[in-house]
Amino acid sequence: MVQQIISNSYKNAKRIPLNSNSKFIFFSDVHRGDNSYADDFADNRNIYYHALRNYYENDFSYIELGDGNELWKNHNFKDIFEAHKNIFMLLREFHLKNRLHMIWGNHDMVLKSPKRTEKNLGSYFDEVTSTTKELLSGLIYDEGIILEVEGFAKNIFLIHGHQADFYNYILWKWGRFLVRVLWKPLQIVGIKDPTSPAKNFKELIKVERRLKKWILANNNQMIIAGHTHRPRFPNPNELPYFNDGSCVHPRAITGIEIENMQLSLIKWHTISKRDGTLQIIKTVLKGPQPISDYLK
Repeated sequence: MVQQIISNSYKNAKRIPLNSNSKFIFFSDVHRGDNSYADDFADNRNIYYHALRNYYENDFSYIELGDGNELWKNHNFKDIFEAHKNIFMLLREFHLKNRLHMIWGNHDMVLKSPKRTEKNLGSYFDEVTSTTKELLSGLIYDEGIILEVEGFAKNIFLIHGHQADFYNYILWKWGRFLVRVLWKPLQIVGIKDPTSPAKNFKELIKVERRLKKWILANNNQMIIAGHTHRPRFPNPNELPYFNDGSCVHPRAITGIEIENMQLSLIKWHTISKRDGTLQIIKTVLKGPQPISDYLK
């Protein structure tokens, strides 16, 4: 059943061309919350904003691979918007230049409905001018995206990854209920949610194994996913399963870049300089590696 779910996601995926001029940055599992103690993203918001601003200024397109907004812990999107308004205004800049693409994950699965997306993200109320203004009007969330690589028969499949996780795909409403009424209050006192693959190593391995099984059964179809929060960047002789990690690592965010037809796994983090000031920097963890090495 899981394998068929992934196949259906691939079949219905939106297609975007990729060529030598293309520049993409993939982040996932941002989990933008309400800036409360249960907001896993709050500690990294300045790192994320700085990184995203850098990519915007350097003409990258932003593709978010699911779980961008924490809509399991939070009932009201307005709380998330107010907590991270500067980030949403930056996403709007990407959107206005047609450089914003969003995939829904299990934590923002409600956004697979265009009506729900427009209601939550289409506009916002500006308290300064007492008027309603456009935000991300017309934005569509996809379940999957295919990057059609110029000059190659094979392509790159982008997906959140919860399609390989029965509990978080089929039973996501039950998972949301448990998070809201049980795990969110417990998280505040330090108890982690054991149902999340990101916090349960056995579940994480199962998800990765199912995704790799699908890759193998589909002519080594290259996948870039999120969901598990564990960065993965295979060697060219291994199954082409990539994972961009998450934006809720302790004091760091990870992602995957495509530039000059090459892939890189990167980390944005804060360092302390000799004079005691803090600086946000980017570190390349692996790569750059030619995309062609994974499309044979």
